[in-house]
Amino acid sequence: MNDPATHAQSNGDPETGAATLAVIVAAGRGTRAGPGGPKQYRPLAGRAVLAWTAEAFLSHPRIDAVRVIIHRDDRDAYEAAMAGLVDHPKLAAPATGGAERQDSVRLGLESVAARAPDRVLIHDAARPFIDAATISRVLDALDGHDGAIAALPVHDTIKRSDGADHPCIEDTVPREALWRAQTPQGFDFARILGAHRDAEGRKLTDDAAVAEAAGLSVRLVAGSPDNMKITQAEDFGMAETLLGRRKEAHAAMMEYRTGHGVDVHAFEDGDAAILCGVSVPHDRKLKGHSDADVGMHALTDAIFGALGEGDIGDHFPPSDPRWKGAPSRTFLDRARERVAARGGRIVHADVTLICEAPKIGPHREAMRAALADILGVAPARVSVKATTTEKLGFTGRREGIAAMATATVALPQVDA
Repeated sequence: MNDPATHAQSNGDPETGAATLAVIVAAGRGTRAGPGGPKQYRPLAGRAVLAWTAEAFLSHPRIDAVRVIIHRDDRDAYEAAMAGLVDHPKLAAPATGGAERQDSVRLGLESVAARAPDRVLIHDAARPFIDAATISRVLDALDGHDGAIAALPVHDTIKRSDGADHPCIEDTVPREALWRAQTPQGFDFARILGAHRDAEGRKLTDDAAVAEAAGLSVRLVAGSPDNMKITQAEDFGMAETLLGRRKEAHAAMMEYRTGHGVDVHAFEDGDAAILCGVSVPHDRKLKGHSDADVGMHALTDAIFGALGEGDIGDHFPPSDPRWKGAPSRTFLDRARERVAARGGRIVHADVTLICEAPKIGPHREAMRAALADILGVAPARVSVKATTTEKLGFTGRREGIAAMATATVALPQVDA
């Protein structure tokens, strides 16, 4: 029987004690991107720009919490954009920004100041193509500096104009030491918060400029050409093309793996059984160290099996008393995060519950929806079935429930 402890995130609640925090700035109006509302909430390949951006940080194993800074009028747009992510264990409640980007960042930092994270990454919501490698490079550079930013060296020849209405070239700017700044920009939290407080009222173009004004040491690390910022209306077309190319290249390099999981839990006194994330009324409940969701445990095992990363007990030993009564979605969240951290995706999940009672049929669709929400996939990619053992064995005697699960994941190909 698998009965694990839950995923030991940094300090559990994303609202408290996160060692590394990501702040996503999404309070702008984006007027240069044309009509259609703020660009961060517009669809990109069927999904809000903000959702693509947020998921990159939520799935990164070295990010402990994510906070989005939004405009005071955008809460409904935020909720719609983040559907499927809003219950993510790393996602903190959004904070309200200010009139300018610099104000929004400062207010976002102030909103978690009492919790004192060690480090913070600040990223523009309109850069949805940020990759895990760039995030890691910025984090690595913080070991020896107050700050670090993703950036690209300038290869084009740069001309300075004379500033006239019909400008002419005044001179050519040497490009050897020039870099184009991107985000994320990472900092020691206490130092960048102090720098933003000191810079209040000044107009500085990015957080690195705020850090420079405070005399902080900020390192340049390699960004990515794909890490474009959606600014103009035509950028959406470029973004769709880039996303399509990335999907094609990604698919060509993927391999498909299947994992299998089995779990068993006995009944004990109670009034409901938690099955695949749904509380099913019953005259007994399932016994276990956590909430004993036998279906979710089996599926978590199946995903870890497909990854070749052991089983649920290896990741969350049942001997750990900190997780008594923990919700099993925490385990499944962790399995999903491991798939994302390895550049993969969950393709399909199939769970079979084996019991005489309770009846599963009336709750099947709710179970599919609950699992799909946690896995970040469409309900059509999740199957939940039930069967009996014709009154044979412990399930036939109604002593407990067994579950079997199969998961298919797509992962980048690796050399044998």
